[in-house]
Formats: sequence, structure tokens, C-alpha cells
Amino acid sequence: MAGGGAAPGRSVTSRALAILDAFDASAPRLTLSEIADRSGTPLTTAHRLLADLTGWGALSRRPDGRYEIGRKLWDLGLLAPVSLELRQVAAPFLLDVHTATRDTVHLAVRDGTQALYVERISGRESVPVVSQVGSRLPLHATGVGKVLLASAPDDVVDEALAAPARATRHTVVDAARLRRELTEVRRRGWARTAEEMSLGTLSVAVPVRVDRGSSTVVVAALGIVVPSHRRDLPRMVPVLEVAARGIGRALARAAHFR
Repeated sequence: MAGGGAAPGRSVTSRALAILDAFDASAPRLTLSEIADRSGTPLTTAHRLLADLTGWGALSRRPDGRYEIGRKLWDLGLLAPVSLELRQVAAPFLLDVHTATRDTVHLAVRDGTQALYVERISGRESVPVVSQVGSRLPLHATGVGKVLLASAPDDVVDEALAAPARATRHTVVDAARLRRELTEVRRRGWARTAEEMSLGTLSVAVPVRVDRGSSTVVVAALGIVVPSHRRDLPRMVPVLEVAARGIGRALARAAHFR
């Protein structure tokens, strides 16, 4: 979120971007005054830019007068390589996992110290979850996040574990314990959580790897979320691993022929 007071000399483009940056997961709908305050933009300027952004489709105005992100930005976001190629390649494999388990299936990539959810498949029988396509959740508290953190550079791990936030009473926030968990994830090749991001849920996740010459790189994480009363979570690991290998091979072929 852009913050602070008005910065003299800012271009129109930077002011417009600051207005868009005022929106986040905790504030998806904002009033004019809230947008002006959060973006550090004078009220009259914010009003003018909001009219332009709404007219173009970047924002939409609700009946109650609040603004929210518009469909135009969603359409453009789907063209980003992280969404377009990965989602297109992975979609059939995620559907296979969901068909086999009937539970919520996630595909995520690392964005700094957060897991960015690029795809999700769920059904009527799936347990409710907090994640949505495009949402970001902390690496240390999610199954896909722990997989991604286990393969992240040391400086990213240090930053993520410097002051991990507690999402529920079960969230592991002790850095030493989290480091032990990451070591175990690397050893066995999968991660699990128990009510760390939302109560009443368990999750398990595996890495999606792509061969790049002489090395193998973790490019995403594939996970599943089930109700906390389930006891068959480890049995789902092979299902996820088969799908993850399929996604990795498909991504490698796509890169080869691109």
C-alpha cells in the first residue's frame, strides 16, 4: 500500500498507480476519502483520477459509493506469464487431483515472503478455505508456502522467519522450529500443516520441479486442503507427486518449444 503524505512533483502515472496500490487483501473496497488517505493523494486529484480509472475499467464503483478493482485489471492480470502459462499447463493436472480427492486443490508460486495463489479448484464437498486465486498468504503458515520456503534462498528464509505472524493459535511462529520443519520438508519432499492458516483444516503440498540443464528448480507448489478430522493426508502425497511431475514435464516441454 502506498502511504504517507502527498509527494510534490509526482507524475500523473505515479499518482494513478498509488491509487491502485491503496487496495489490498485487507481493504478490497474503499471510499474516496480512504483512497486519498491511503495513497497520499489530494482529495480533488484522487476524485479526478478515480473517474479516469473507473471509465477505463481499472476500478468499478459500487452502489454504496465505494470503489473496488475492476474487471479490466483482472483480464490483464491473467495475461501475466505466471498466471497464463502456468495455469494453462497445470489446469488438467489440478482437475485430476480434485476429481480423485474432491477436496480443494491449490497451485502457488513464491512472491517474496508470500505464497501467491495462481489457481484453485474446489467443489461443494470441499472444506472452506481463506485462499483465492490472486491472494497472497504467508509462506510459514501454509502447506504450499512451506514447500516454497524450503527451496527459497537463505535471505528469503531469514526474512520470512524474522517475525512470522500468527494466523491461528496453531500457527508455528518459533523460528527454530520452523527451520527444523523446512529441513524435514527438504528431506521427505512434502510439507503439511494442521490448522495453521485456518481452523478446521489440514493441508499437504509438494513441489513442482522443472529441469533446467544441470539443475532442477522448484517453480511452484501443489497442495490440497482437507477437513481436520481426516487422517489420510499422507496417502494423498503420491497423488500430488504424480500431478506435480506431470506439470513439471509439461512446463519443460512448453519452454523447449517456445
